[in-house]
Amino acid sequence: MTRTEFKSFRKKLDKTQKQMAQLLGTSIKAIHSYEQGWRMVPSHVERQVFFLIAKKKEIEKNIKQCWIVNKCPPKQKKRCPAWEFRAGKLCWFINGTICDGEPKKNWKEKIETCRECDVFKVLL
Repeated sequence: MTRTEFKSFRKKLDKTQKQMAQLLGTSIKAIHSYEQGWRMVPSHVERQVFFLIAKKKEIEKNIKQCWIVNKCPPKQKKRCPAWEFRAGKLCWFINGTICDGEPKKNWKEKIETCRECDVFKVLL
């Protein structure tokens, strides 16, 4: 997540830097550092920000489940944790999803794939 994305998401959440620090369980100095580009936004913070944005968007819009958007075949759905936990609006949040045939190794690899997906693009 870039510094401009972080700041943009903070504003979409209608939070001050202090409120964002409290919400993310970090210091206001860390928030300043993310927004100034002095520090990279850690993956656990990035994930939490995306989750909060998703919940806000879910309230605002009717978001479709990922298996509907991606037209997943039944065999693939049965292997996918997003289907198992009926979390198709938060598929990008769940490790081990099988969107392109196999689970990703880590968050960074997964989110790169998710950023190309229509389910995730709703958040941006």
